[in-house]
Amino acid sequence: MADVSYREALLRASSLLAKKGLEAESILYVFLRRKQWSTTQWLLHFQEAIPAADQEQLATDVSALLDFVPPQYLLGYEEFCGHRFNVTKATLIPRPETEELVMAAIESFSPEEKIQVVDIGTGTGAIGLSVKLARPNWQVTVTDLSESALKIAQENAENLQAEVDFCQGDTLEPVADLTIDLLLSNPPYISESEWELMDESVRRFEPKLALFAKEDGLAIYRKLAQQAYELLSERGQIFLEIGFAQGPAVQGLFQEAFPKKEVTIIKDMAGCDRIIHVK
Repeated sequence: MADVSYREALLRASSLLAKKGLEAESILYVFLRRKQWSTTQWLLHFQEAIPAADQEQLATDVSALLDFVPPQYLLGYEEFCGHRFNVTKATLIPRPETEELVMAAIESFSPEEKIQVVDIGTGTGAIGLSVKLARPNWQVTVTDLSESALKIAQENAENLQAEVDFCQGDTLEPVADLTIDLLLSNPPYISESEWELMDESVRRFEPKLALFAKEDGLAIYRKLAQQAYELLSERGQIFLEIGFAQGPAVQGLFQEAFPKKEVTIIKDMAGCDRIIHVK
């Protein structure tokens, strides 16, 4: 029997995914990261015969992808802001759109200032740890309601050598003793009525605690607005990720809570409302 090349094996795997209406490129994404190959290395090797061990791993990964397991959970990590973050089913998978929140946040104060940053619902720690790595002088505290998620964030902090404080609890309750200069969060904001519209992989595997909120997805924003009024410093700023259709509603909540501050909506690179900025 003729040897099967890497290219042939990957094409077959991609075809299986495509026939099921799944993202065909996801198997190449997983494969290259398992092999630790760059695109250039892939081009150098793709005509070679694929070893039996690689074929077995490929078959295992395709089976999982066909069962809607997200590629990041298969690998156990995701890249975010140039850093690798461990991910598990206890944590939301960091998305590229959230990098835009981090980029905006690190430009909000001078790198030399000693400010207090709080990241609410940190999950993997992607936001808070990325900010700390970019701004070592800033004091960063990250919180999460989920003990399991907070353990992953602690692992990531240790791996990335990012010194931050950890607090477990709901929204701003565990940091009620702090005066906050920079409040950051990608909170749960999906309405429970949107359940049927979510990707199957998200519905099956990502933590619902990190995704869904009551009151048409606005419950956490309303709570944060009320709590932040008591804890935000006079010069304090807030950056919150929002759903693409939530801009005016969340803007109104925070403008009401902070009538003396400017509340604006920042669009992402795709032109969608993505971030609420209070300053």
